[in-house]
Amino acid sequence: MTKKLRLLVHVVWMVAFTFQISSCVKEDDMMNISTGTISGIVTDVDDQPVSGVEVTIVGIGDPEIVVTTGSDGHFSVDNVQMKTLGIKFSKSGWLTTSRTINASNFDSDRVALVEVSLINASAIIKGNITDALNNSAPLEGVTVSVGVAGTTISGADGSYLLKDLVVDNYTLTFTKANYTTISRNVSASDFVNNEATFNVQMGSQEVLRGMTAQDLQSADKWYYNEYRGGRNADAYPRWDWACNYMSTLDFRGAWEEQNEGTTLQIRNNNEDRSNPADLNVFDSYVYGSKLITEDNKILSLRASTHSADNASPVHFGVQVVDLSESNPIANKVGENRTYASGSYNDFEFDLSEYVGKEVIIAIGIYRQSTGDYWKQLVLRAIRFADVKVENWDWLPGTEVVSGWRLTQETVRSTMPHIKNDFTGISPISGDRGNYVGAYRSWRDVGHIAAEWHFVPLKKDPEVFPSEGYLIKTRNTPEVDTEVPEAYFYSKFSISSGSNQLTLHTRNFGDNPTFFKLTAIDNQGVVTHISPTSNTAEEASPADNGCWQFKHGQGGAGDPEAYATFTYDLSAFNGTDITLALGVYNGIANTGENKLVIRRIEIN
Repeated sequence: MTKKLRLLVHVVWMVAFTFQISSCVKEDDMMNISTGTISGIVTDVDDQPVSGVEVTIVGIGDPEIVVTTGSDGHFSVDNVQMKTLGIKFSKSGWLTTSRTINASNFDSDRVALVEVSLINASAIIKGNITDALNNSAPLEGVTVSVGVAGTTISGADGSYLLKDLVVDNYTLTFTKANYTTISRNVSASDFVNNEATFNVQMGSQEVLRGMTAQDLQSADKWYYNEYRGGRNADAYPRWDWACNYMSTLDFRGAWEEQNEGTTLQIRNNNEDRSNPADLNVFDSYVYGSKLITEDNKILSLRASTHSADNASPVHFGVQVVDLSESNPIANKVGENRTYASGSYNDFEFDLSEYVGKEVIIAIGIYRQSTGDYWKQLVLRAIRFADVKVENWDWLPGTEVVSGWRLTQETVRSTMPHIKNDFTGISPISGDRGNYVGAYRSWRDVGHIAAEWHFVPLKKDPEVFPSEGYLIKTRNTPEVDTEVPEAYFYSKFSISSGSNQLTLHTRNFGDNPTFFKLTAIDNQGVVTHISPTSNTAEEASPADNGCWQFKHGQGGAGDPEAYATFTYDLSAFNGTDITLALGVYNGIANTGENKLVIRRIEIN
């Protein structure tokens, strides 16, 4: 080899060697730069460290990295890729949470700090699932889910358990191949000592559209004999948006709150237009569980229609399901009705054959034709009495107190409430034009307007203030401590351990508010009850069993500042009594004196 050629080979080799070294350095350097450390701390809502939390780190295409927090709540992971990573934090009894980080979260020292606060989640939902297609045998292999909060599979004994939950509202679904999927709404109030129990039966036949007899076991109770819907103030204040709460009832299908009333509609979306005509099965309906007595055996509907005429009227009716039967079915009450007017009319349905029974009452609209078929039944009032009720009339009967419009028949046939804790704080606000969502939210929190019956004799309420639900007086020269301006009532079974009522309240301004708690037994005996104690700034007895008070403290964010009035109901142990809480105009011309209902407890 010539000298010149040897020199050329040496130069080529040196260049190649230099490039190789350079490449190795760059690769090593790049490898070091592309990896880093993730460290952090896990605490609870009180900033206390949580040990034993499983920290799972994963990136696309990478194996999982799992570490556990120490006694100080800290964790640290080295040599992780500096790219988009998902980090999950989980521990039994705590709500699982996740974080996502990417390369930009790593600092100049290639360290990404992650701080997480976990929420204690020791609540559970449990129950048993049975098979209606197999003599109610336990049903294994059902997927039970509350969405992202958790999923489980029922065992061989049909039992299921969802754990690590917070007390909240959930939609619980039960799914299994060849069975109709079942949904249950779980509200925070269903949890007792952090446990909610829901037993279900799958494979049952529908009784009402989309609902089996098992579903109907948990129907809302229609405690009262009147429900009013719509926005229009046809007979102010009683028939006004702030006093009409039909939209808090349970509906299935298509419905809407409108000026004229709460409407049941034919489901007429494009995908629904192929639904077959059926004059035996409701297309949409409202339903509840109702005890029928001699005092409320006649159901009256005040209703009108939209999108109907004589050639194509609205078809509607009432169906009753007796769940005590071995094979419950939906029975029509009389024949289907038709109507085709935008004017209100009153329709009567006789429930006499169900006297003495608590049954499911469903009021619904039927699809008469397939295709583009659009009708609306407008419900202004659902009323129960011993005779037909018409027009804007009050429920008929003998008043327990003259001027109260509360009859002995109504008191006797009102169902005892099964709840004992009620709020006046609305989770969602609203106004006359947009209140349905707010009213519907009352169902989940035990709101007094959804759970008690409101009687606006002379004055409408204020439903959405942050201090609580307000019933109030007019600015009037008419002084009256016998007949309230407005009041709520509900019936309760009084017994040891459930015979003390506590009202959390406040008022506004310089003038006192006059109010009264009244007990009415099933024989119509009226007792005005004085509080045994109170924490108001000023409070004293007034005429005819009223109390007057002033107390300006308390708000949605300050629940401890309200005045409390405590009442001893032990004299009524062993009986059912109807409790009425009303506001009275005790002093002339003093403006709107307000009684704020923050909370009512019976324990």
